[in-house]
Amino acid sequence: MLMKPMTTPQKVALGYFVILAFVAGLNYIPGFKDEQGLICGVFELDIADDLLHLGSALWAFLGAILSRRAAIFYLTAFGAIYLGDGLLGLATGSGYLDLGIWRWGVQDLPFGFKIAANTPHILLGGAALLSGLKFRRT
Repeated sequence: MLMKPMTTPQKVALGYFVILAFVAGLNYIPGFKDEQGLICGVFELDIADDLLHLGSALWAFLGAILSRRAAIFYLTAFGAIYLGDGLLGLATGSGYLDLGIWRWGVQDLPFGFKIAANTPHILLGGAALLSGLKFRRT
């Protein structure tokens, strides 16, 4: 059975799989954690975060291998979810994907830390959402 070539949305979803699988493994790759256990000196990722990133990676992989339509759905839905989490984290210091807004509420954290901690979700989510919306129109 011959496989159809991947469409651009499927390739983008596959790229998200690679990025998110890498992020899920950061806790386990020597050299990324500092002496306080922070990834790149900023992020503290626990097993729940790792599982969330791994689940997001698997969702991206499924979208990539299933169809153009599945890839576009993944990019749009994932993008909206991650962008929203990052914006909430920027505004309140707590996101919803890790249930932080319910566990810790609004946190009084330095704004620079909030930017560093939430920029990955804002950038990844925003780029995925914009890509998904663009691919839906074409």
